[in-house]
Amino acid sequence: MNDRHAPVLAAAEQAADAMELFGRVSARLRRLVPFQSAVWTAADPETGLITAPMLVQNLGSGEGCAAYWQSELLEENVLPFRELARAPVPAAGLRAATGDLPARSARFRRLLLSQGVHDELRAVLRIGDRPWGLVSLFRTTEAFRPQETALLADLSRPLAGRLRTLARPFTSARGTDSPAPGLILFDESGEAMSANDEARHHLARLPEGPSFGTPLGLTLPIWVIGTALQARAIADGRDRGSARVRIRTTEGRWLSCHASCLTGPGGRPGPVALVIEPATPADLAVLVAEAYGLTSREVQITQLTARGLTTAEIATALFISPHTVRDHLKTIFTKAEVSSRGALVARLFTDHHWPAQPQP
Repeated sequence: MNDRHAPVLAAAEQAADAMELFGRVSARLRRLVPFQSAVWTAADPETGLITAPMLVQNLGSGEGCAAYWQSELLEENVLPFRELARAPVPAAGLRAATGDLPARSARFRRLLLSQGVHDELRAVLRIGDRPWGLVSLFRTTEAFRPQETALLADLSRPLAGRLRTLARPFTSARGTDSPAPGLILFDESGEAMSANDEARHHLARLPEGPSFGTPLGLTLPIWVIGTALQARAIADGRDRGSARVRIRTTEGRWLSCHASCLTGPGGRPGPVALVIEPATPADLAVLVAEAYGLTSREVQITQLTARGLTTAEIATALFISPHTVRDHLKTIFTKAEVSSRGALVARLFTDHHWPAQPQP
């Protein structure tokens, strides 16, 4: 990193949560890479789907936001986020990618051109192959330059690292209630057609963000709509991913939102069924492991430690040496910012309700 990145990274470090990070970083970045409007959103690191929070700056109505993500998931576009997440460089400009022919992208033809957008610069904020955030910057007068794209690409990993830290579940986010799963059905046009009371209960606890009214009297946030759109994209053969996303509530707890496209008459795609429910321990185990940067082996050792196994017993169970177990524990202690086994178990299992590994 060079001196140009320092103000942006300093702004990220000062943020107390992801939404504040987006606001601070956007303000700092605008001085280095001028833009007129922007979208910043968190992403689920397992699926890459959008999740809370999302910051939309100077992009007009909420309906346009829904159309933007509908185009992203259901139309043929240049630089879809799912491809950019796997690209050697995690940032790219639309005009540069199309040889100055942005109309090759359906997103530009249908949405951006009518809003006066001249170019879009996109980036996936990622660590390895795990996306923690997505960003789109829009200009109305000129194309983004290669050096501006390179700067945003350089910021991808450090900003993702900060988002990963901020995604750690709250230790105070507890409760005794465990509401039943909520169910929402969407018709073939994407309109919500029915929902149960449990779905209304869960939706009422989601954070503020771009959202849209329905004939049911429900207001659906873009993260829920995006999950349903992803299910339709999978059914249409446009994606082979998972229509699943975790969303943090206003109480700091986590919900899991997953959707699938049902089969209609004659095998045709039917309605989309979306389930929203409290995240299971398995869901949180993956999230906490990612948030603390634990490897799969470190997760195994941590789970065995929580069961009370000694170093020698862990070594036997995993077919590794006791010395290797001790080295892994030192690394785990550093990542989890603890200094003992008891503190580790409290932080990763008791605090976040991780599942203990099943008894052999």
